[in-house]
Amino acid sequence: MLPSSLPEPELYLPRSGEPSLRWGIVGPGWIAGEFAKAVRAHTAQRIVAVGSRSLDRASSFAAAHGIDYALGSIGQLVTHPEVDVVYVATPHSEHLGVGLAAIAAGKHVLIEKPITVSAAGAQALADAARAAGVLVMEAMWSRYLPQASVIRRLLDDGVLGEIRAVLADHGQALPTDPWHRLNRPELGGGALLDLGIYPMQFSSMILGAPTRVVAVGAMAETGVDAHATVALTHEGGAQSTLYTSMRARTPTTASVAGSEATLDLAGSFYSPTSFTLSGSGHFGPSLAWSDPTGLTRFDGLSWEANALARFVGEGRTESPVHTLDETVRILATIDAARAQLAA
Repeated sequence: MLPSSLPEPELYLPRSGEPSLRWGIVGPGWIAGEFAKAVRAHTAQRIVAVGSRSLDRASSFAAAHGIDYALGSIGQLVTHPEVDVVYVATPHSEHLGVGLAAIAAGKHVLIEKPITVSAAGAQALADAARAAGVLVMEAMWSRYLPQASVIRRLLDDGVLGEIRAVLADHGQALPTDPWHRLNRPELGGGALLDLGIYPMQFSSMILGAPTRVVAVGAMAETGVDAHATVALTHEGGAQSTLYTSMRARTPTTASVAGSEATLDLAGSFYSPTSFTLSGSGHFGPSLAWSDPTGLTRFDGLSWEANALARFVGEGRTESPVHTLDETVRILATIDAARAQLAA
C-alpha cells in the first residue's frame, strides 16, 4: 500500500550553519565552469583561486568567474594559503595525482567523477585522506540532489518492499575524434568511467555491491569501451541491468522495482528530476514527486558544494551518503566490467 504522501527532501541548504570555505579549482574546463556558476549563485562558498598548467587558461577562467587568483601550476594551487578546499576537474587520469597533492598540502578535496580510474587509485586516495584527517569525496552530485534523500527515505521505510530489480541507463552521442579525452585510454576515457558510473552509483545506492558482474559491449577503435550492458547480481538474487554508451543518446531514466511498489525516475535521472511511485498492481495508484527547489540542470552542482561544507563543519572526513568505501566498491565493479569488455 502506498503512503498517503511522500517524504520531504533533506536539503543541503546554504547558510545553514556550514562554514564559508575558500575553494580553489584545478582544471578550468567546461564542468569547472558550470560548477563555478552554481557555487556563485546558490551557495555561501567562495571560489578564490584557479590553477592550470596554462596560465592563460587560468587567467581567462578567473576573469570569466570573478576569481581573485589565477595560477600557472597545480602545485601553486594546492599549496595556496588562502585555499581550504580543492575542486579537481582535470581529465580522469590526473585525479589521483592532483588529489594526493592536495591531501598532502592539508586541503579538503572534491574530485570529479570518477574519483580515479580504478579501485586501487580510489583506495590510495581514501588511505591518504584518512591518514591526513582531511575530507575527500567524489563529486557525485546525484547523491546530494533532493530526490536522492527522498528515495533513501522510501527505501529505509520499506515502502517498496523487497527490491527485485534496478534498471538504469546513461548514453550520450559524444565526439568520435580520436584525440578527444573520452576516446583516449591514457586519459581514462570510455563510456563506463565517464557515463556508466551514474547507473553504477544508483544501483549501489539501492542494492549495494554486487556478488556477480557480467558485461557485454564493444570497444572503440582507440581502445576504450564505447558501449556496454552490465548485469549485476546482488545478495538475495536481486539484479541490476545497466546500460551506457558514448555513441548514442539514451533516455537516461532509472527504475527500482520492489515487491510492493515501483519507482520510476524521469530523465535525466542523475540530475534534478521527478519520479513516480506506483503500487504493485498493473493499474494501481501512483504518487508523483518533483523537485520543489526550482534548481534545474547544472544548478544542482551547488548541492554537493553545500554538502561538503556542512560535512567539514561537522568534523567529518568523508561523506555519510557516499562513503569512501562505497566509492572504492563502485570502481571495483567498473574495473570488473571494463576487464570483461577488453578481454
